[in-house]
Amino acid sequence: MVMPAPAIIRTEGLTRTFGSVRALDALDLEIPSGTVFGFLGPNGAGKTTAIRLLLGLLEPTEGRATVLGFDTRTGGGSIREKSGALLEHHGLYERLSAEENLAFYARVWRLGRAARADRIRALLQPLDLWDRRGEPVGRWSRGMKQKLAVARALLHEPSLLFLDEPTAGLDPLAAATLRDELGTLVRREGVTVFLTTHNLAEAERLCSRVAVIKQGRLLAVGHPDELKARSATRAEITGRGFGDATLALLRGRPGVVGADLQNGRILLELTESADTAPLVTLIVQSGGSVEEVRKDRGSLEDVFLTLMEEER
Repeated sequence: MVMPAPAIIRTEGLTRTFGSVRALDALDLEIPSGTVFGFLGPNGAGKTTAIRLLLGLLEPTEGRATVLGFDTRTGGGSIREKSGALLEHHGLYERLSAEENLAFYARVWRLGRAARADRIRALLQPLDLWDRRGEPVGRWSRGMKQKLAVARALLHEPSLLFLDEPTAGLDPLAAATLRDELGTLVRREGVTVFLTTHNLAEAERLCSRVAVIKQGRLLAVGHPDELKARSATRAEITGRGFGDATLALLRGRPGVVGADLQNGRILLELTESADTAPLVTLIVQSGGSVEEVRKDRGSLEDVFLTLMEEER
């Protein structure tokens, strides 16, 4: 029997208010060790507040949280010592080189000279920064600085890594590169990651478990596939001869949640068990000609948007 991994983060009714604003509202979470956990929500949802509470930088108004076995109210110093964090600012000295930046932080973490050199190489190589380690950071692109900031956060081999919107402000290519290299590095380091983002593709690619919040309230939590299973299956049918009569027939069939015509294509929303074969037959019998059928489940973005709309 495989035992579940112990919880590295646990919150119970965790709440934080700022005056009349309830930034985080009775958050209950249990995050197992070894997880890349995505904390998803629009801007202003409470994601950054949650990180600051978990690091012991803010005290909760109500509820409690334990991180790495420490209560956040009393053990914030121990939590921060054993965690890495990349929050709003990269924390780099732009007049120093990449190597000098990491060497400075390595001395802060009291790494010996030999261990320091080995660790810097081990972090910069998979991020494709080793050959440019002697360059002043101020000359670098935002994407390169962000990769170096990830290396800084991992320098002391923490058990837990907090990343707050790590690809925010990056161009699509730089963001994709950072995601790929971050995924490789995290797997190699074996670190648990608490990742906040509103980039759903990022979460779907990196995370083994996600939570969705809005205005401080938890709306859903689970594996991305579990959340996607909540959305309707979609089918796209291309061909000719489709009209309102065909749509009316389709909408009356069991398993069809919705049917629309866009740019000459029929777009269907189906229940999970619905079969498209009899629907195609129905279209043909009604005078349509079917050229192609594509069927897939909704993406994590679809689930996210549905949750946002339902909450509204």
